[in-house]
Amino acid sequence: MVHRGISVKYTEIFINNKFVNSVSGKVFSVVNPSTGNKICDVQEGDGHDIDVAVKAAKNAFKFGSLWRTMDASSRGKLMHKLADLIVRDKDYMAQLETLNNGKPLSDSYGDIDASVDCLRYYAGWTDKIHGSVIPIDGPYMSMTRKEPVGVVGQIIPWNYPIMMLAWKWGPALAAGCTIVLKPAESTPLTALYMAALTKEAGFPDGVINVVPGFGPTAGASLASHMDVNKVAFTGSTAVGKSIMKCAAESNLKRVSLELGGKSPLVVFADMDIDEAVDITHNALFGNMGQSCCAGSRTFVHEAIYDEFVKKAAAAAMARKVGDPFADDTQHGPLVNEAQFKRVLGYIESGVKEGAKLQCGGKQWGDKGYFIQPTVFSDVKDDMKIAKEEIFGPVQQILKFSSAEELIERANRTNYGLASGILTKNIDTALMFAQAVQAGSVWVNCYDAVCSQAPFGGFKQSGIGRDLGKEGIENYLETKTITIKVPQKNS
Repeated sequence: MVHRGISVKYTEIFINNKFVNSVSGKVFSVVNPSTGNKICDVQEGDGHDIDVAVKAAKNAFKFGSLWRTMDASSRGKLMHKLADLIVRDKDYMAQLETLNNGKPLSDSYGDIDASVDCLRYYAGWTDKIHGSVIPIDGPYMSMTRKEPVGVVGQIIPWNYPIMMLAWKWGPALAAGCTIVLKPAESTPLTALYMAALTKEAGFPDGVINVVPGFGPTAGASLASHMDVNKVAFTGSTAVGKSIMKCAAESNLKRVSLELGGKSPLVVFADMDIDEAVDITHNALFGNMGQSCCAGSRTFVHEAIYDEFVKKAAAAAMARKVGDPFADDTQHGPLVNEAQFKRVLGYIESGVKEGAKLQCGGKQWGDKGYFIQPTVFSDVKDDMKIAKEEIFGPVQQILKFSSAEELIERANRTNYGLASGILTKNIDTALMFAQAVQAGSVWVNCYDAVCSQAPFGGFKQSGIGRDLGKEGIENYLETKTITIKVPQKNS
């Protein structure tokens, strides 16, 4: 299977360090979003395949296994080896990611670099996870151990396939867990290639398993499996609620969820307007708007509102849309037909509810799932496009007049993933940073995410954190050990 000179090497399920066909024999099609044409068929995992994968992961985690008895520092060396292999195959993996996901090739390279950084960051943590000695009362010595939670199920989205895999694998492997990963059905190809690299790196059988399939079958089976000790999910709030329900109704497995957002990005009148337009443009249109933390509600002070809208629309119209493999392309297609239709539906609702369409709003080209960069002004808080997560290249610009009003409106949402403020006044910035209900606050920048700092949301944007030290804590249990100390006879 070769497309644009790119050979698709792995299309089977990866269990116990082997590529195998699905138990049912079913396959599903993976589509190139730039053309709408099929790339290949991939083996479709379901509950039966999840059972086999979980059994392999459970066996790899059992007491006395190679993985459990391995020195912590050796786990780190394996993770560094995996990162080395990604660097070796970076060109191929970036092309495969762009073929499958549709993001510009330069963005795929950036995602791979970030993924390597993430794996190396967590590789450094492997031999630094430890408990403490506690001076409790009485003739006792008490200490804690930090132990891996066990078999973990991980379900990742299609917007950042390689990077979301690294965010999940990094802390789980550092903690010493074993993994069953379900990649998004739209974008399984790079996850399967990564699986092959883990075998080449030398990970023991069963430590990492990858089962492509659909949410209602493979995903639900993973979330409700009685031998899975934790499930980690990145995706929509609606699906996150379903996963939490599955976890509660099965074995009360641990849950971490990184969910949707409707993040406010606020521009005050003292900010350089051209710089503000550039930051807000990239905050929304990066990855074609398919980002959970996209700055999707752009609040602009009334004193500069009209000028800002004019320049924001000009920036959107100047954005280069086209073949994601072209060097100058900034804006590729949306990931699939369903997302394409969904975003066009939101644009239609914005027009119907009275928002002013400044530019875009239509399909770009005559094939694939491209949507023009779109800007709405005169957006009101109660409009559908201002309340719901669009997950597409649609910027909504809202007007505000005072900081007090702004805080109330920024927090008037069920989400709380991210936020940003653009101002030269440090007092205003600090006030906003304390008052806004969001897991991340970016001041005079946006989407400055790095492996060392935790990332996650308030409210219905999730539970727990990815990245940083906090990311590892999701994969650890604390065990308290108390020993009676013999007392010397007087």
